[in-house]
Amino acid sequence: MKEGRMTEKERSDELGASNPKVKEGTTPFGPPGNGGERSETEFPGGPKGVARHGGPPLPDSEVSAKATRRRFTAKYKLRILEEIDGCTENGQIGSILRREGLYSSSVSKWREQRDKGILASLKPKTRGRKPQAVNPLSRRLAQVERENERLKKKLEKAETIIDFQKKLSDMLGISPSDPENGKSS
Repeated sequence: MKEGRMTEKERSDELGASNPKVKEGTTPFGPPGNGGERSETEFPGGPKGVARHGGPPLPDSEVSAKATRRRFTAKYKLRILEEIDGCTENGQIGSILRREGLYSSSVSKWREQRDKGILASLKPKTRGRKPQAVNPLSRRLAQVERENERLKKKLEKAETIIDFQKKLSDMLGISPSDPENGKSS
């Protein structure tokens, strides 16, 4: 026997000769030349979506442009947890996870949430920024700030008018305390 890696032919010759269950023209790893890969489900070069042996048409295997996140309802999560809790034999939980396409970490999280009694946490959580609680005084604060700005603008106009009147009275030589004006400051 050679040291190092064996080719598929050498392995099949070595195992095939000693294994009476291996059929003539095949290897212990499947039909010759398949390299241990799965057989095709469609005819090579045939129309797409047509299965071998006249079975139902295969779904389109195109990958969607954008992946969508799976969302599980609370009802579904509880059903899966009940089914897993009812498992008594080895391998049953793994078969459920494979059948449903789930990870054990997800089931562990669901179990923790259920045990804490937080049924609301079993509902899918909304992603993104959480809405902030509305302060009851924020509306009043905004109103007061708007009024403050309005009054500041009104005051600025009044000060501009007073400055203009002072300059005009200086140019005309009228003092603000003149008795002819009838006004005094």
